Amino acid sequence: MNNFDEKGRVVVTCKDRFAPYLEEELIAHGFKPLKVERTSIELSASMNECIYLNMHLRVASHVLFEIKTFYLHHARDIYRRVKNIPWEEYIDNDTYFSVVSHVENESVNNPLIVNVKVKDAIVDRFRENTGKRPDTGADFDGAVFQLYWRETQASMFINTSGDTLSKRGYRKLPWMAPMVENLAAATIMASDWDREGPFINPMCGAGTLVIEAALMATNRYPGLFRDHYSFMHIKGYKKEVYDLLNEQLRSKINDNISGQFVASDISERAIYAAEENAKVANVIDHISFEVVDFAETTVPELEKGVVFFNPEYGERLGEEEELINTYKRIGDFMKQRCPGYLGYIFTGNLKLGKRIGLRPSRKIEFFNGTIDCRLLKFELYSGGKKDK
Repeated sequence: MNNFDEKGRVVVTCKDRFAPYLEEELIAHGFKPLKVERTSIELSASMNECIYLNMHLRVASHVLFEIKTFYLHHARDIYRRVKNIPWEEYIDNDTYFSVVSHVENESVNNPLIVNVKVKDAIVDRFRENTGKRPDTGADFDGAVFQLYWRETQASMFINTSGDTLSKRGYRKLPWMAPMVENLAAATIMASDWDREGPFINPMCGAGTLVIEAALMATNRYPGLFRDHYSFMHIKGYKKEVYDLLNEQLRSKINDNISGQFVASDISERAIYAAEENAKVANVIDHISFEVVDFAETTVPELEKGVVFFNPEYGERLGEEEELINTYKRIGDFMKQRCPGYLGYIFTGNLKLGKRIGLRPSRKIEFFNGTIDCRLLKFELYSGGKKDK
C-alpha cells in the first residue's frame, strides 16, 4: 500500500502560455514551484496534496505523481523497464487502468505503440504474479498512468487527475464554440479585475467567462463540481481525506459579495444555456442575464470594473469581412458606455483587433487550441487621457 503522505516529485501540467497563472495559483495555495516550464511546473508534494491540487486549481490540466524515473534508449526496451516496476503496489489486479504517453525519441514513430507496450508490461506482470490480469482501455474511468519519455530519460507517473481538469462539470449546455473553462480562468487571472468590482460580459455565449469570474469572486473551487478522479483508484487512497477536503471547499464559499455580474447575448438560446450552466455552478443568483444586442448591455456606473469580450474570430472565408463592423461597434461601446472601466477583448484575429479603434495598453499572449490569440487590454478613461 502507498503512503499518501510521503512526498515525491509532482509535475502539474497546463496549456502553453498558462504557466505564469498556474504558478500564481500554486504559490497562493502554499506550494513552492521548483521548476517552471512552458507547459508544466514541478513541485515536491504528497499524493494527498495532489488530491488538494486537483480540487483547487483553476488553470491546470493534470497533476502527475512520479513513480519512477529511468534510462530508456530504444522502444524495444520499454516492456522490460516498465514490467520491472512493482505495479501491485499501486493498483489491484481487478482495477481498470489506462495509459497515456508523451514521447520524443527517434525510435518511435507512433506514440500509440508505446501505450500498448506499457499496457502489456503491466498486464503481464499481474498475470504472472497473481494469475489474473486487470482490464485496460482508453477511457479514464479508473487508474491512469502516464509515461514521459524524452531522448534517453523516461519517467512513469500516476496521472492523479484522469480526465483533464478543464472539464469542471457545470457546463451542461456548451452552445457554439465555447471557451474552455481553464482558458477562461487564465484570461481572467491575466486581467486586472480585483474580484470585487463589476464584471460585464457582453456576447457571453454559454456563459463560461462570467461563471468562472463569479466562481472566483465567491471562492468556489473546481472540485465542487466533479466527483471522480483517477487517484481514487490507487492503493492507499482514503475516502475520508477526499470527503474532508470537500467539506473544506464548501466552508470556503462566500456568497456575501458586493460585485455585480452582467452577461448579455442577442441569442435567447445562448442565454438559456448560460443560465442553466450558472445554476449547476450555483452562481445564478449573482449574475444578471440579458437578451440584448451587446451595445445595450447594462453597465453599472462604477469605476474599477471590467468589461470582457470574447467575440468571434472570423476563421472561415467571408466571416472576417462581416465582423469588421462588429469589432468597430465593440470599440464604440467601450468608449461611450464604459468610462472608468478596464476593457478586455480576447481574439484570435489581430487584424480584426485593429478595427476596434482603440490602442491597447497590453497584448497578452494565449493559445485557444492551436489558434494564436491575444487578450487586448484597454484603459477606458473618464474624459480625456490627459485629464486622467
